Amino acid sequence: MDDLQRLEVHELYRVVFLGTGVWFFWSLVLLSLFGILAAYTSLLLVLGFLLCWEGKELYLHWYHKILILIVISMCLFFFWLLCTYWKDRWLTIGLSLQVYAPYLHLSSISVMVLLSWPVAFYLIHLEGEARIRRYKITSNERKRNKRCNMLTKLRALQVAVGLPFFLILLCLYVMPFGNYSPCIQEKDKLGPKPSFFGHRGAPMLGPENTMMSFEKAVEHGAFGLESDVHISYDHVPFLMHDLSLRRTTNIKEVLPNASLRHPSLFDWDFLATLNAGKWFSHSQIKPFYHMKPLSEADKEKAGNQKIPKLTDLLELAQKEKKLVIFDLNSPVPKHPARKEFVRLVVNVILASGIEQHLIVWLPGFDRKYVRSTAPGFQHVGRLFTIERLTKENISRINVDYKRLFYNGLREYKAANININIYIVNEPWLFSLAWCSRIQSVTTDNIQVLNQINHPYFFMTPSFYMFMWILMDVVSAIFIFAVFYFHWWRESQSEKILKGISSYTETPSVSLQKENTENEAALNVMESPETLTKSVGELPGSQSINPEPVQETTQPLMP
Repeated sequence: MDDLQRLEVHELYRVVFLGTGVWFFWSLVLLSLFGILAAYTSLLLVLGFLLCWEGKELYLHWYHKILILIVISMCLFFFWLLCTYWKDRWLTIGLSLQVYAPYLHLSSISVMVLLSWPVAFYLIHLEGEARIRRYKITSNERKRNKRCNMLTKLRALQVAVGLPFFLILLCLYVMPFGNYSPCIQEKDKLGPKPSFFGHRGAPMLGPENTMMSFEKAVEHGAFGLESDVHISYDHVPFLMHDLSLRRTTNIKEVLPNASLRHPSLFDWDFLATLNAGKWFSHSQIKPFYHMKPLSEADKEKAGNQKIPKLTDLLELAQKEKKLVIFDLNSPVPKHPARKEFVRLVVNVILASGIEQHLIVWLPGFDRKYVRSTAPGFQHVGRLFTIERLTKENISRINVDYKRLFYNGLREYKAANININIYIVNEPWLFSLAWCSRIQSVTTDNIQVLNQINHPYFFMTPSFYMFMWILMDVVSAIFIFAVFYFHWWRESQSEKILKGISSYTETPSVSLQKENTENEAALNVMESPETLTKSVGELPGSQSINPEPVQETTQPLMP
């Protein structure tokens, strides 16, 4: 509903289809290609950083340099594109955190416990290496400056690795103080399950805006049916979303030159001849990524669908007692019904005999006439202020979920405004709407959401607090034990290394004593006169003239 104002992925496919004529999931190919290039470029950057850290020259081939520049430029370009044109997608990510935050918190603590093993090993290893290098500094002063620089690098590595780890761990321990999730509440405060409006019927089960699609939505429990209305050139309201017939009909085969013309420029007699289902049943590319294969009977039925009139939808709604809500597209300029299309549609609705309270009137054109002509219609507003809603006597709004959750959800609920949000296709988003007490949602995925009987990711505050404290205590004990184990093992290694170093560098006492005795003996042998003088001084010895010592005497060996 109102999809032209939203830049969704599905709209990207439609834009590409209008330009190329090919319906394909281009985002999957682009994301895969950019993911491979980004991973390879990241590996090159990491290797280059490590080489520069070791002080080695970086040899990078010229095509690697070009590849890195191209990837960085493309990443910057697409990041700018996302920030500029896909702001709503960032809002969706923020909403998903409201649902997943408690589970991400508990899971992240478990991941930090697992990471503590390599982090502790690396930090303690760096500490041990720093101690060994500091010990060697005292015995080898020649390399003091070089080793001091290495010690600084080791300390820097410890800070770079350890500080982020402990800061992240601390933030995880205190995260629940700043965490808010609508899915954390008491069971008795949980609101009723939201009702469903089938967005163009059930477009995953049948071609959109066809009677088969609306019938499938009714079969799967739709509370209301949503559609888009155009006015033909001969004043017949019919159901069509796009601004051309090219995507959902076979007009390219029937009238190729007119495939880009606005739908309101064709007569109903021609529109009734077009096929509105073969694009869905016989296409090799599925309109939705998670769409299940059709049965043979449904495939045959879908291939025979035609463009329905508004009265066909009203007849089904009256029969099944379903609400009807639709976007009314104004005709192009110079159209015969340009000035009276609102009154034309109101008269068609009243002439169909449908109960007025089943019509949820969304168009903002000529509300005074609509109120006076059809007082039983339920009027629905957009994201208006509460003052405007009160002034126009509107008690229901139909808004984009991304805009609602960031703009006054509490104020609308406090004013007892019924809320319908679109387009809700994911179970987590439907669970968020359920926990936020939203009354109804518009969806393409009614066959899946209708089977959900309890919101996903729901937990009570007491259970979450118990799990939070338990995970904090257990993880702290585990992390402390891991660091202590690595410290003890590194200490044992240091003792062994210091013992080996002392044995190789310090001579034994016996060797020192033996060397001292050998030096004394050598000193005695150096002077023959000293030896003669010593003999003459012996008691009872006579004066002996010393004889010359022959040079053939062999010196003593040490």
